[in-house]
Amino acid sequence: MKPEQSERFYIEELFNKTQDKNILATEKLEEVDKLTGDASTRRYYRIFTDKKSYVVCLDNPFNEDVDKHPFLGVQQFLEKNNIRVPSILDHNLSRGYLLEEDLGNETLLQYLSGLKTKEEEFQVYKVVIDQLLELHRISPQNVHNSHLFQLKFDHTKFMDETRFTFKYFFNFFNKCQDEVLIKNLEDLFDPIMQRLASQKMVITHRDFHSRNVMVKDGQFIFIDFQDARWGVPQYDLVSLLEDCYYDIHEENRQRLKRYYFENLDPAIHGQKNYEQFEALYDDMTIQRVFKAVGSFCYIYNWRKDDRYLKYIGFAMEKIRRVMMDKPVYAELKIKLFQNYYAN
Repeated sequence: MKPEQSERFYIEELFNKTQDKNILATEKLEEVDKLTGDASTRRYYRIFTDKKSYVVCLDNPFNEDVDKHPFLGVQQFLEKNNIRVPSILDHNLSRGYLLEEDLGNETLLQYLSGLKTKEEEFQVYKVVIDQLLELHRISPQNVHNSHLFQLKFDHTKFMDETRFTFKYFFNFFNKCQDEVLIKNLEDLFDPIMQRLASQKMVITHRDFHSRNVMVKDGQFIFIDFQDARWGVPQYDLVSLLEDCYYDIHEENRQRLKRYYFENLDPAIHGQKNYEQFEALYDDMTIQRVFKAVGSFCYIYNWRKDDRYLKYIGFAMEKIRRVMMDKPVYAELKIKLFQNYYAN
């Protein structure tokens, strides 16, 4: 999609200033294409020179230190800790400008569509999880010293996200105004959030699913990491293996859960055995997937974007599957799905 002429002139001006710093100085800008953005204020453009392509991100002006920038600060921290993230070639934060490596258009989700066997699927996910393990192995002291990550998934945050789904899924989407039911469900969700919030934490990506991993030259590259925060290790693992966009083969899911557990030092995850790890994984699946349902409904209610509605049924059945045959979830399962199936 071609940008407005004024946008093109603005990007040309910023790119010229990049070249004034002797960055890409020998390249000639030839074309600017506007890319579909995400849900934020950021706007993205792919620019083509006579040698290569790059991506320009334009956001709100930022006038504080680089290491406090919500994207660039985290990008630099992750890159320094050997996490494969997009390279930043130049920036002018006071004008909201970032010049980034072009990662292409292929997400992990799209890449998975071309696989032929479950063993291929396992090997791809294993490579991604190896890098996720590297993220979770970053020492707490290193994370603290960065002064970047002040937020965490505590009990308050987990419950806020649960209430978010009550509001947009029950109230807005399902037109349910039964306050007694909602309060009862909140009370039943609460012990899950208490258990999760009491665990040892690592730095988490925060939104680690198959649309937020890009594939380029055989590498799997993490994107959309600017909201990284402290959380239980299972948070990212669940986001990946219980992805609402892609249903991984069940045998691979179980193998990869075990692989992750066996390759992360118990001193990091804090669980005594695999059974305890898996029980918290189930708790995390319920919380994470339920929050995703709320997000899908929020996007529909406020942006009239119905692309994500098709994932709601899959997500809710995933929650039901996790709760099935587990007494700890029995009452919550009955009340939650009696309401869901009635609407």
